[in-house]
Amino acid sequence: MRRTGTEQTTRRRWHEVWKEQCEAAGSIRLQYGVASAFDYAVGEKLLNFAEAAEEHPEFSRALPQFFSELRRMFTPEEIKEHLARIESARLQRAMEAMDVYDPALDDLAASDAEAQRFEFVKELLTAPALGTS
Repeated sequence: MRRTGTEQTTRRRWHEVWKEQCEAAGSIRLQYGVASAFDYAVGEKLLNFAEAAEEHPEFSRALPQFFSELRRMFTPEEIKEHLARIESARLQRAMEAMDVYDPALDDLAASDAEAQRFEFVKELLTAPALGTS
C-alpha cells in the first residue's frame, strides 16, 4: 500500500516532535521552574520517546539528538537531582503498590520494561559523554 504525501510527511515528522517538546520545556522552566520542566521533558516526553524508539527506527535514530539537547538544557547537577527525585517517587509508588492491590499495576512485564527504560535514560543523561558525532 502506497502512502499519500500527507501521510508520509506526518509519519516523517513524528520523530522530530522532540524539538518542539524541548522548546516547550524551556517555556515551562521560565514559568514554573526547573523541576516542572524536567518532569515534562524527561519524566514524560523522553521516556515516551524512548519507548517509541523500541519499535520505530526513525525514533531510535533521533534519540541521541534528544538526549544531547536535554543535556544542553539542564546542568549535570540538575539532571542528577531531578533523576533522583523521579526515581525516589517511582520507588515509593512501587512500594505502595505492594501494599495495595491495584489491577492496573498487575502487569509486571510492563513495570519491568518501564524500569529498564528509566535506567537507560538515567545512564545516558548522566554519562560523562554520549559518544555521538
